[in-house]
Amino acid sequence: MDGHRAQAACEEDREWSAQDAVGLLDLSDEILLCILHHLPACDLLLNVANVCHKLRTLCYDKTLLSDVCLSQHYSANDMTVVRALDKLSNHVQSLSLNGCYWLSCSTLKHLSRCRGVTQLDVTGCRLTTVRLSHLLSGLSLLRCLAFDVTSGFSSGQLSSEAVETLGRLSELRQTLLTPSYGVVPYCTKLRKLMLQFDISDVTREGVGVSCQLMVGQSSVPHYQQLEEFTARLAPGEVNQTLLLLYLAVFSVHIPERLRVFLVSIPGPYPVHWPSSHTLAQSLGQRGDLEALQLPRTWLNFSSLKLALEGNSPRHLSFSRCPGMWPQVFQSLLEGGVVDSGQLTCLNLSGINQVWTDCRNIEDQLLASTMSRLTIACSNLKHLNLMHTHYHHENVPGLNGNTHLCSSLANLKNLHSLTLPACALSDGVQANNSNNTSPSSLLLGLKKSARVGLQSYKPDLGQSSAVDSTSGLAQLTAGCPGIETLEIIGPGFVSFLPRLEPCTRSSVEPRGMCAWARGVGDAHIAALEGFKKLSCLTLAGLPGILKGTGLVQMAKQCKSLKVLSLANIGVVKTMNYTPALLETLRHSTQLQELRLEQPYLNANSAFFEALSCCSLLRRLCLISRSGTFDPSAAETFMERCRHVVMCHLFMGGTLVGCRTLQKTLMERFSGERPALSVVIYPLHHEDLPSVIRDIPLTLLDTVTLFQSHVAQPPHLSPY
Repeated sequence: MDGHRAQAACEEDREWSAQDAVGLLDLSDEILLCILHHLPACDLLLNVANVCHKLRTLCYDKTLLSDVCLSQHYSANDMTVVRALDKLSNHVQSLSLNGCYWLSCSTLKHLSRCRGVTQLDVTGCRLTTVRLSHLLSGLSLLRCLAFDVTSGFSSGQLSSEAVETLGRLSELRQTLLTPSYGVVPYCTKLRKLMLQFDISDVTREGVGVSCQLMVGQSSVPHYQQLEEFTARLAPGEVNQTLLLLYLAVFSVHIPERLRVFLVSIPGPYPVHWPSSHTLAQSLGQRGDLEALQLPRTWLNFSSLKLALEGNSPRHLSFSRCPGMWPQVFQSLLEGGVVDSGQLTCLNLSGINQVWTDCRNIEDQLLASTMSRLTIACSNLKHLNLMHTHYHHENVPGLNGNTHLCSSLANLKNLHSLTLPACALSDGVQANNSNNTSPSSLLLGLKKSARVGLQSYKPDLGQSSAVDSTSGLAQLTAGCPGIETLEIIGPGFVSFLPRLEPCTRSSVEPRGMCAWARGVGDAHIAALEGFKKLSCLTLAGLPGILKGTGLVQMAKQCKSLKVLSLANIGVVKTMNYTPALLETLRHSTQLQELRLEQPYLNANSAFFEALSCCSLLRRLCLISRSGTFDPSAAETFMERCRHVVMCHLFMGGTLVGCRTLQKTLMERFSGERPALSVVIYPLHHEDLPSVIRDIPLTLLDTVTLFQSHVAQPPHLSPY
């Protein structure tokens, strides 16, 4: 709804009133405020407020304007934002422009008009040090700040007024794109410090990046009042080195009020931090720990026991900590934690990952243990089991309720879930699955079998045709509130992963788990039971043949807004193309699509089906041997007027890709201020530098593959 539609509705009201009918303006103010709450602030102030006096009064209600977010208001250009800020200046208290990469630096100077702002987020915006200084000088009430530290940042350019404002901050979030302490030296009263390190080890010219900063420059003694510390790192040694500089003071003194400590470092061998044991001991002494995540080299059984004993945390992450899962379950189930029922977010990604070519029952998540876990942690809302294994055996003596999905059905409050594909099988064809060689499941990545008489194996490969979805049916019945679901094969590796070293080290050396092949179309169709499903990720599922389950799911899941498909079915061919096209035709609410398939043919039929997704905003296609039709892509962009992101990394020549990219930008950038078009050959040697130019918010949420479930608070895009 915008101003024009509101005006048309009011005109209809006048016609209806003559007939004694109830119109829009006859609704109570409370109902109208609920409706207006769903409109962007720019539309409220610049369009709807001009319709009539009643709507104008409601549009300026403090419940609508005290907390304003423009993050995904892609249609707002610089002039629109400036006009909106002028009207917001006396009302807004919390303002977020997170990810507004398309706004010019000159537009941000108008933020200083909003002198009542206490919380400001300009992460991803084009902000120079001088502009930041001017902005901070005019916002004396500011208490929470989030921004990017770019290569041109210089703390010496900050004015004395800006430094005074920084000295009053209680919360700071910095995205570091260059080695720097940012504004930390001036923030003397910080209670929350959230850092995202995204620094490349080499410059665009190929020169190595050094991280030579003075420890004293960070003024880390100001951490004395720190209550929350969160750090998320991209791959690279520079990021790890800079993190240790930020943590240097922890080796001398652990902040007494610290209750949240979340550090996520990718890769199998994060650099060791000598103070990790002291930190764990300090966290366990006060009994008020709320959230904890430590890299694998910082964590051992004794430090884990020290940190958790006597606490009741709400967020725990043991992602990429193989070998720690017996100690984790012991702490959660056998008294190491005071009250496991307080836990709402748990990340166990890769916790039972093995590093040998042999896998046995001891390497898998046990049904009985997981059943106890779901009972003890009954209030879980977010659970991540990616890169784990669960193989259900239907053998005499085992109660059917021990199936993992049946256990998870006890989590009535579950909102988001990541499961390994092998966990969905009921084990009906367990014998067949066990006889199936995992190496044969590479489906095209290995040499074809030798021509000749093959050994007869009864019913081999028929497991995907068997309806073994009873466990999944229990999950859909027990957890109807799931909105985000990720089903990922344990051996899946994206061609464009967000944390490449981490992801590649997490896959099994011998390839896809054999049990994942048993997950087929019937399982995907069973997802129709999640009526509230809005975000779905399916990756590394070789057992899907025709994709009919996708169609059935799309027909029932009417709220689906985000869909990510990667390496579905046989690798050498794309057998589910007809089903995919039909799925797109039924996905009328879809706003984001990420499709990664080795042999994707984005022809006119594909883009015609995609045009049925009239609300689509962001599109990313990745295919190492795929092709695209330039004219069809252009027609699609013309039909779908809301698309502001079109990233195609496929085949084709560099000239052809650049020509289409230039054409789309010239035709549509004028009417779409936030338009981001990147079309580039996937195998080109300059692809890494091209990816670095993409706005970080788009990389995090769409372009680069990663899990979005049970991620550190404040840093997750969802």
